[in-house]
Amino acid sequence: MECLLHRVPMRDPGDASAILRLIDEGLISPHEIVAVFGKTEGNGCVNDFTRGYATVAVSVALAKYLGISADEVPSRVAMVMSGGTEGGLSPHFLVFAVRERDVTPGNLKSLAIGRASTPALLPEQIGRMSQVDATATAVREAIKRAAIADDADVHWVQVKCPLLTKERIVEARSRGEITTTDDPYSSMALSRAAAALGVAVALGEVDSARLDDQAIGRDFGLWSSCASASAGVELMHNQVIVLGNSSGWSGDNIIAHSVMRDSIDLPSLIDVLSGLDFTLAGQLDEAAVPRIRAVFAKAEASRSGMIRGARHIMGDDSDIQASRHARAFVGGVLAGIIGRTDLFVSGGAEHQGPDGGGPIAVIARRR
Repeated sequence: MECLLHRVPMRDPGDASAILRLIDEGLISPHEIVAVFGKTEGNGCVNDFTRGYATVAVSVALAKYLGISADEVPSRVAMVMSGGTEGGLSPHFLVFAVRERDVTPGNLKSLAIGRASTPALLPEQIGRMSQVDATATAVREAIKRAAIADDADVHWVQVKCPLLTKERIVEARSRGEITTTDDPYSSMALSRAAAALGVAVALGEVDSARLDDQAIGRDFGLWSSCASASAGVELMHNQVIVLGNSSGWSGDNIIAHSVMRDSIDLPSLIDVLSGLDFTLAGQLDEAAVPRIRAVFAKAEASRSGMIRGARHIMGDDSDIQASRHARAFVGGVLAGIIGRTDLFVSGGAEHQGPDGGGPIAVIARRR
């Protein structure tokens, strides 16, 4: 098998025309598409309906090609829409497709993709150990489907997870159940936290025996080096996509990752690029930039209110939510090296890398 990846722009969250052009120009078959990631221009908060808007737009666009209803498309194609393109970040889609190839087993490893999902979660399970456990099971299944033999070859685990709304909270109460929080915005962080810890458990980064409901969203000494969780109102299960390298796959694409210890940790990005055989002397040379297929990063305002001894105000701004600051800040730092602004930078990094930092990954073509 070969994992194909195309990065295409969107004019607005309802614009899937660039995806359709890939199909019309014969670059991919609609039946080869297995996942679509989208960075949309909403606020990334509870009421960011650009995520659902983009999901519907892609579903409607692909339905006629797949010969199914739009409602059936998300069960065929994994959809991960992440809101927030603050600063200079550019809205875009990442389209993953799998093409059947004959592969002769060898030492060369190529980009591999696997996906799985949890069962639908009840509102009272969001942000609790039941979500951690369900996520861990789905991650292990996705790794198996990707034919990744060694957990060390897993470089990015993208999870789209649900959040609580007032309606969902009231519904749980009507059954005598209590949700982990009454605040929909706080539920986003708790859902991301539980999803990330599920990844960490699946990859052996955190011992599940150390976890309980009280650790979720509180004990930030526990984290995953390659989890990326994004919460949204448009689903009630966890959608899991694992990206790694495997000798069972062919093609020129390969992925590597590292962890930024804070928002200005450029050496971590440089290490990833060097490992992918890029030569760096400042910003990437224009001739090298096309080799970059995708850049992923988690962004988080440090809870200490400090970056290397200097104060920041991301958590003190009552006008702009901290994760929006963080996305713009980290996006600018990365774009300065990559030389592109269509980067998949996601806010809210609870248990995703150390406090104030976060995982980073790059998919590139071999030289």
